[in-house]
Amino acid sequence: MKMLLSGRRFRITSLVVAVFIVAAYGLVSFLIAQGVTKADRDPQEDHPSNYGLEFEDVEFLSRRGDFNLSGWYLPAGPGPHLIFVHGIGGVRSGDNAVDLAARMVGQGYNVLMFDLRGHGSSEGDKVSGGYFERWDVWGAVDYLMERGVDPASIGLMGFSMGAATSILAAAGEPKITAVAVDSPYANASDLISQESARKTPFPEWLIPVFIPTAKLMANGFYGIDLGELVPERAVAGLTYPIAVIHGTADERIPWEHGQRVADAAPEGSTLWLVPDVDHVDAFLTHPDEYARRVTEYFDSRLR
Repeated sequence: MKMLLSGRRFRITSLVVAVFIVAAYGLVSFLIAQGVTKADRDPQEDHPSNYGLEFEDVEFLSRRGDFNLSGWYLPAGPGPHLIFVHGIGGVRSGDNAVDLAARMVGQGYNVLMFDLRGHGSSEGDKVSGGYFERWDVWGAVDYLMERGVDPASIGLMGFSMGAATSILAAAGEPKITAVAVDSPYANASDLISQESARKTPFPEWLIPVFIPTAKLMANGFYGIDLGELVPERAVAGLTYPIAVIHGTADERIPWEHGQRVADAAPEGSTLWLVPDVDHVDAFLTHPDEYARRVTEYFDSRLR
């Protein structure tokens, strides 16, 4: 009898432990999936008026029509147009983007800077690593075309997640004919562990165990297909060269990601690996060379 009771207790205990493990696994996976959709909403860091630039406060819809997006239009005259795309947790004026925009305006480029969904002054409360943000970039393209801009004169300048988003957007919109990217990721799945560790209380070494289920939950709960967030695959479908910039001391997105993107890009694409530079700090460290290289690339594509 005692043996039967002992065996029954063991089976019940094992079942309880198994249920607890499954529940804990599901909860952690959900928290990781949820963490991918979160970003800080910070105030603007700079303003066009600090550089004596003309500007318009503008608003337009994402091409999905789900969110209103806020931005600045910086006119330069009858020249090409650049759309700046910021990174996750950033704003249109972050990472010295207004300084770079001012230099591009000085070179005759009209610039549209805007906040992606869930950032800055734009609507929305979730992000998606570039999956839905592609529609925001396409909305920016639509806005410029509504202003009468020739679509053949539109290029993208993307930073970090905005760099990856720019590649994904260009792959899905043939009207875009030039893309320069700073610190892109090559495959979002490779960064989930790192980003999840940064946004959740779980150590990075533990997170890969939960990634498969987290991917399913990201799709099921938020409609985000992480399998599509692969810029190194998307860039191969472009019909023109791109320009890639990446700092070799980047701890957020290792420089190898930029290398992978450049290797997969069409013939003629360029890669500038900037020694001892951290994430999206190449312009801060080498502003003149950065502006020169970016201008040369866009001149070759849009003029």
